[in-house]
This record gives sequence, C-alpha cells and structure tokens, in this order.
Amino acid sequence: MGSATPSFFRRAFIAFTSFKRILKDPRFARSVEALAEGGTDHALARPAAPAARPPASAAPDSALLLLGLLQKEGRLVDFLKEDIKGASDQEIGAAARIVHQGCRDVLNAHLKIAPVREEPEGSRVTLAPGFDASANRPTGNVLGEPPFQGTLVHRGWRVVEMDLPKTTGGHDLRILAAAEVEL
Repeated sequence: MGSATPSFFRRAFIAFTSFKRILKDPRFARSVEALAEGGTDHALARPAAPAARPPASAAPDSALLLLGLLQKEGRLVDFLKEDIKGASDQEIGAAARIVHQGCRDVLNAHLKIAPVREEPEGSRVTLAPGFDASANRPTGNVLGEPPFQGTLVHRGWRVVEMDLPKTTGGHDLRILAAAEVEL
C-alpha cells in the first residue's frame, strides 16, 4: 500500500467492511474504539489480513439461461407476471400445479441441489466459532460470540452440481420467451 490518501469510494468500502467486522468481532471493535479515542492499539499493528474483495458482479448468462428454461418448461415468468387478483383459488391452484411441475423438472434436469444442513428442521443445532455465515444465518436474539445454540428453522439449499445447456453465439439470453406470432 502506498502513502496516498484513499479515494472517497475506497474509504467508503473500508468503512462498510469495518462496520461488518466490528459487529462480528468484539476484539476488532475494541481496537477501532482505541484508535477513535486517539490512542494506538497494538493488536492492529499485526500483519494485516488479506483485504476483503469487493463483491463480484454475477455474470447474467447462467441466470438468464436458467430463467429462460423455467419459463419454457414451467411458464414461470408468465405465472409471476399475471395479475391474479381476480382469479379464484381453484384457478390459481391449477396454474401453480403446472408451473410447479415444469419448474421442478428444470431443476431436477440441470441442478443437483442438496440441503445445507443434514439435521431435520426443528432440531437443536450449534453454530461453532468460525461458522460459515453464508451457509448459516442466525436469526432472533443474536448476542455475543459463537458458539450459538438454536433451533433449525430451515435446512437451506445449496447447488452441488450444475449442468446448463450450451448456447450458440447468436442466442440473446435476454429473450426469455420469444413472442409468438400465429400466421
């Protein structure tokens, strides 16, 4: 790192990542507090951890391809864009059955999905120190530091394998369903 003053956006990024870490790491919070009070904290003098990477923007191709498949096989976009305020519960249920089956077929054909946690919902679980916060989200009265004990409300889902079809070079993935013109 050079001695140049970081840009506003770099400082904002540092503030945001520091804020998240202050909430999760009491030792780091004490160090920041000592610096804010004008002192020095020798805990911060240790070698810096690797810098957090800014969030990567997701490539839209896979998402659009999957959404296109869900539309083609399950008419998902049609169903979600439809105004169902005036429809009866029976009509909505019949449509949902068709959408559910088509979308389920797409998921089964192109993604292998498994639960994040193997324990049954409703069981008591422990989140150990260093737990994967992207895979386990504590909710409710979260105070202190792990280990946390609680009830598993939802097992979560993760994609284990993905096998999406290949596309041709001229295919515009933003077209989820072509307009149909009967001649």
